[in-house]
Amino acid sequence: MTRVALIAYRDLKSYFSSWMAYLVIAGFLAISGFIFYVILTGSRQADMRWSLHNMAVTLLFVCPLLTMRLLAEERRSGTMELLLTSPVTDLQVILGKFLAAVGLLAVILAATIHFPLILVQYGSPDPGPMMSGYLGLLLVGASFMAVGVLASSLTESQVVAGFLSFGALLVLWIIGWAAEQAASGVGEVLRQLSILNHFDDLAKGVIDTKDIIFYLSFIAVCLFGAVRALESRKWR
Repeated sequence: MTRVALIAYRDLKSYFSSWMAYLVIAGFLAISGFIFYVILTGSRQADMRWSLHNMAVTLLFVCPLLTMRLLAEERRSGTMELLLTSPVTDLQVILGKFLAAVGLLAVILAATIHFPLILVQYGSPDPGPMMSGYLGLLLVGASFMAVGVLASSLTESQVVAGFLSFGALLVLWIIGWAAEQAASGVGEVLRQLSILNHFDDLAKGVIDTKDIIFYLSFIAVCLFGAVRALESRKWR
């Protein structure tokens, strides 16, 4: 576990040693802040639900940017071979890089703490939906990051990894819309596969174990795929 933590620390530190993390955080705060202001002034309700939904949409674009370099850049620069020949397993490499991305995600979400504080100062919001909504947002973002890690493990190009990740996330996003138009049986299956469908209840303040299990299972499948992709490249 110490090796996983060291890899995560190294990658998290590398995020903040370049302009990328600061630019992404600033962009996310600017977009989220504008949406929060528009929704708040329009509805005049001390409610974070729709702001959280729009923050989830923003993460759809942010997460591919943050994960596309994790493995693709190391492979392109040749440092991946050095990492894999050190006493670490493929699973430890994938977990470390995933935790670094989730750590940065946590920093990004923590930077929006002033949104609920504004609602508390000027209104009487229900803290339950806000806390469960942020939990849901963290799980959604972690799922997006897991897809990004998987995409980055499949190619040596950051750009290709970014497009693969965004394309996959877009498909998962559209599934929720398709579920509304599909027949009852197919629609129910699509709803269960939709990342945002499981986020809806959390944004409303309802914490259901099936939603938590869905996100954790989704993350595990993506990371397992990334480990397998990393292992297969050793034999090429």
